[in-house]
Amino acid sequence: MTTPDLRTTYLGLELSNPLVASASPLSAGLDTLLRLEEAGAGAVVLQSLFEEQIEHEELHVHHVLETGSHSQPEACGYFPELDDYNTGPRAYLDHLEAARTALDVPVIASLNGSSPGGWVRYARLLEEAGAHAIELNVHFVPVHPSMPGVEVEARCLELVASVRQATRVPLAVKIGPFFSSLPDMANRLARAGADGLVLFNRFLEPDIDLETLTVVPTVRLSTSEEVRLPLRWIAILRGRVGCSLAATTGVHEPEDAVKLLLAGADVTMMASALLRHGPGRLSEVREGVAAWLEDHEYESVAQLRGSMSQRSVADPGAYERANYMKALTGYVVGEQR
Repeated sequence: MTTPDLRTTYLGLELSNPLVASASPLSAGLDTLLRLEEAGAGAVVLQSLFEEQIEHEELHVHHVLETGSHSQPEACGYFPELDDYNTGPRAYLDHLEAARTALDVPVIASLNGSSPGGWVRYARLLEEAGAHAIELNVHFVPVHPSMPGVEVEARCLELVASVRQATRVPLAVKIGPFFSSLPDMANRLARAGADGLVLFNRFLEPDIDLETLTVVPTVRLSTSEEVRLPLRWIAILRGRVGCSLAATTGVHEPEDAVKLLLAGADVTMMASALLRHGPGRLSEVREGVAAWLEDHEYESVAQLRGSMSQRSVADPGAYERANYMKALTGYVVGEQR
């Protein structure tokens, strides 16, 4: 049997294989990006440029101009620096240009924001800097009891439409799973201009330090167990939404990637596994995927993709509530799944 064809299409881009290095600190350095490409990444997503970084820079420029023309130096307050962020908008654009020049694989820029506004124009600057596509990471946590769900959805759709209007390159939207009707929202996002959906945004949860009694941010790397959430929804959405589907969260082993491709993912994205094991892990997973396809007599990723989606399996209810009762009633105490 010939070597399986791993090529896939994502956001209209032709990729050599379905493994994409997603946004993480690894994509902040050009040397690491080159290592990811060498390890076989089909594409790379740069670390996110945050809405707050852009707004901070604009406020800083305004502050300097106002200080120089209307204020006395001793009357000026301290303007805080965003030490938690490792780069600003100009540095990000420079990094994008350098990556675009140095890499042969598609380079996807990432914008992380929650509110439509003037900062959206930076999407056009990302396009001008050479991004093959833009991934919009929609991170919004509604905390006001008076904000209804329909307003949260409208805000997200407006943001996507604003970025779509500002650019012509392919646009992926990275969202969380917390919508009342995810299939409906997925289709509305596609109609608003999303060329692809990245499922799912892994929201970082705060913790409480019991010694200092302070709320602290936490970063916990994912595990293979977390692959089940995107697997379920990609299987449900495959063939029901008119855009590309990317799976992220929980891709650590070749089997994780294969399951997601069977469910219907066009690409599977990796971050935690690469942070834990280094860029070389990507090569190991790619080789494992190829070996699985060959062992199971698949000629290509295209032949595999979506063959276990909800529309393709003999028991579509396995992805719905029917499976909930079966799983609970069939659970054996002490058995690990």
